[in-house]
Amino acid sequence: MTQPGRLGTGIGWRPEIAEAVEHMPGIDWVEAVSENLCPGHLPESLRRLRERGVTVVPHGVSLGLGGADRPDESRLAALAERAEALGAPLVTEHIAFVRAGGELTASPSLEAGHLLPVPRTRDALDVLCENVRIAQAALPVPLAVENIAALLRWPGEEMTEGQFLYDLVDRTGVRLLIDVANLHTNHVNRGEDPARALDELPVEAIAYVHVAGGFERDGVWHDSHAHPVPRPVLGILADLASRVTPPGVLLERDDNFPAPSELEKELAAIRATLEEARPAARPAARPAARPAAGVKTPAVRPPSPPADPDPAAPIPAPVPAPVPAPVLDPAPARARQRLALAQAALLSALVAGTPVPEGFDRVRTRVQARALAAKRADVVAKVAAELPELLGDGYRAAFLGYAQGRPMTGGYRRDALDFAEHLLLTGDPCDARTRHLLREWWLERSGPAPRSRRPAARLARATRRVLLRH
Repeated sequence: MTQPGRLGTGIGWRPEIAEAVEHMPGIDWVEAVSENLCPGHLPESLRRLRERGVTVVPHGVSLGLGGADRPDESRLAALAERAEALGAPLVTEHIAFVRAGGELTASPSLEAGHLLPVPRTRDALDVLCENVRIAQAALPVPLAVENIAALLRWPGEEMTEGQFLYDLVDRTGVRLLIDVANLHTNHVNRGEDPARALDELPVEAIAYVHVAGGFERDGVWHDSHAHPVPRPVLGILADLASRVTPPGVLLERDDNFPAPSELEKELAAIRATLEEARPAARPAARPAARPAAGVKTPAVRPPSPPADPDPAAPIPAPVPAPVPAPVLDPAPARARQRLALAQAALLSALVAGTPVPEGFDRVRTRVQARALAAKRADVVAKVAAELPELLGDGYRAAFLGYAQGRPMTGGYRRDALDFAEHLLLTGDPCDARTRHLLREWWLERSGPAPRSRRPAARLARATRRVLLRH
């Protein structure tokens, strides 16, 4: 198995900034959302980058490794296919759950539409470890998993984030994608100390690092990936870089894209932070983090870099622990069911309006529910761009009204169709011409096969005429 090495400085590749990324100086690698790529029809921009020797890493967002169910075989196959099509040295996913319910709970399956935190409990760790082993066995390259941002805290947690990740690495050999912006988010929203998290992390297992921006509103930090990187996030990056030289650092931006010159300034600030934080000499070793009560202590901690390294010598890429063959221990079966019930209860409260489970902060749970609905509205607006064009300023309010109490169950494209159908059944919008265009849009996409090209072309021309009149 090929082990990933040094990556360098990179940026998240998005179609909106594809041309700008191609012309940015000093870009060693890019990361692309796996679910947005078709292996047989890769975007020309990514093809050109690869031909120039720029590494492309697929970044998954829908596997749900922290969920109670075992990883879906078709999603794993798709992630593996993209890794091979891109010649990627590794693939990445998240320590999160994105769906709940179903067979384990004898309840309807629900989708979050976004990444939600797993409880830091022994049950959740047992399930996550088994899921990671299954994924490792199915992928042609190493897997790295990312810590996520959270707006709320699970009751009854038994470990800190650092302890949870430390034990995950020890038990599976998985590598880590550390998002320093998410550490900042959890500091503001959950009172967690980023320095303590870094103290407890097995930093030698880091594959690369994410840096991103966000904003604070009413005491809550929103990890938007649509704002400039703030100084506190760069401060956490500096703290991490003072402990270990990360093999790669990547700037993430998903929306509200600024001019390329602004992105280049952010990349320059990241490079300067890394350079300033790099110590002249590292300590020979750091004490191992104290494990949570009842959690196994690793027999051997991976070695730290040697003291007093030669500054002129290249720093070798960290060697990850060997990945063990998946051991499908039947013990997690009961843990899976307990986790499934807990996750289904929380997700139902967030997307279906059922009562908030006991022990959760009700205010924060409502904030998370609104954030999920807003995220859902934003993604539907991207995958079905005709809907906000047709509905204009009324799109967002109409969608949020529709989403209240109507969970997403079939992905964003299905969600867009269900939203349009809901509007047609309720008589919205009131303008007859817009309603007619909305009906034509829905009919064109809701059947088993597209209608003829001629009606679709007429619909496109009619939509443009309505927009021009508005």
